[in-house]
Amino acid sequence: MKNVFKYFMALAIASIIISCKNSNNTNTTGNTTTNFSELEKANWLIGEWQNNSPEGNVTEVWEKKSDSTYFGKSYFVIGKDTVSSETISLEQNGKQLFYIPTVKDQNAGQPVKFTLTSSTSNQLIFENPKHDFPQKISYTQITNDSLLAEISGMMNGKQNSQKFPMKRVK
Repeated sequence: MKNVFKYFMALAIASIIISCKNSNNTNTTGNTTTNFSELEKANWLIGEWQNNSPEGNVTEVWEKKSDSTYFGKSYFVIGKDTVSSETISLEQNGKQLFYIPTVKDQNAGQPVKFTLTSSTSNQLIFENPKHDFPQKISYTQITNDSLLAEISGMMNGKQNSQKFPMKRVK
């Protein structure tokens, strides 16, 4: 009887240790633990952002879809007409973070994958050197309520960039 008690006590202690160890992880599936720390660097993107200019209004809305994915929608409006829009998926796969925009009238409506190449607590830089334009997409948090989005790369043999300063709306 003494040995049975020792066995159950050892089992109980092992279970407690294992459950405490797993509670520190972001997501546990079976025996595989996944940490979404790369995606969490983009938490400050969550919300609604706008850039209002004489040329038109750009709006981006970001929300958390799951532990591994943020979903974004961006649209450009002139007057009352939406002249362009795109959906964006920010996905962590393993230790890599991808920015994946899909624009209806570009790339045959297929998504294009940009890989995170550099990040800090307030900046994310994604690149795809094989894409026509842009090859680089960056987001820089200026304050809690402002950011600078920039697309850049080679276009028609010349370096080109477009900057979109945005203010948080929500």
